[in-house]
Amino acid sequence: MKIRKARYRVKLTICCIVALVCASGAIFSGYKIIEWLIDSHNTKTITTEAEETAEVEEVADTAETEVIESEEPEESPYWKFINMSLLNVNLDELRNTNSDVKGWIKVGGTNINYPFMQTGDNDYYLTHSLDRSYNSAGWVFADFRLRLDNTDKNMIIYAHGRYDGTMFGTLRTAETNGWLNDPSNFIVYTVTDHETSMWQVFSTYHIPVTSDYIRTSFNSDEDFANFTQMLMDRSSHDFKTTVSGADHILTLSTCYGDDERMVLHAKLIKRAPR
Repeated sequence: MKIRKARYRVKLTICCIVALVCASGAIFSGYKIIEWLIDSHNTKTITTEAEETAEVEEVADTAETEVIESEEPEESPYWKFINMSLLNVNLDELRNTNSDVKGWIKVGGTNINYPFMQTGDNDYYLTHSLDRSYNSAGWVFADFRLRLDNTDKNMIIYAHGRYDGTMFGTLRTAETNGWLNDPSNFIVYTVTDHETSMWQVFSTYHIPVTSDYIRTSFNSDEDFANFTQMLMDRSSHDFKTTVSGADHILTLSTCYGDDERMVLHAKLIKRAPR
């Protein structure tokens, strides 16, 4: 009888522990969901305020506007893009909120239309928002190695791929038929203190986590040409465009699940000093 009672007490204790663990898990999951929703709301609020502050507007070409010559086929949207206006943004007003603001990025056919940051590492803006508040949504930021003075061959910008569509959450649409069937989407704008620029998309893909596409230095134009050929070979879509060793490119990178990255590459086709 004593043995049976002991066994019963053990079983009861185990059941209580299991119940406690399950309850703790439910509480933790509920907390994480609430935190995610709060961070999402705050991100959207800050984004709206940033767009109002930035005063994003189109600017007409001037004598200083440079079109990057390219041997594009007649059907390439390049010929349409180079006749389109560049953008201007009030970066100084944005820096009243945060001195880490280094520029603005807008991607055709997506919700990506944000100021981007840069600091001394690639970690801080994974968990902090534009106003430097803690936020699991993070913010858009440039690789800390970049000089952003028009000399870098590969301008790299990161952000989380949020399922609510904020940050780079809509970048994955660049692999969908809806986005790919509309060539007007194949354009990216950036604005920095040095210049306002236009970029033409030449590669999109998702890939297991690797760092081989985020190189910032190259030994020669030939080395760079080999690098960009690797990026084009990976593309899930043939954009029927060319990239040479003399070009400059833009790389956007975000998460695609836990073990993959979604990546978009574009080449510089037009710019003007600011």
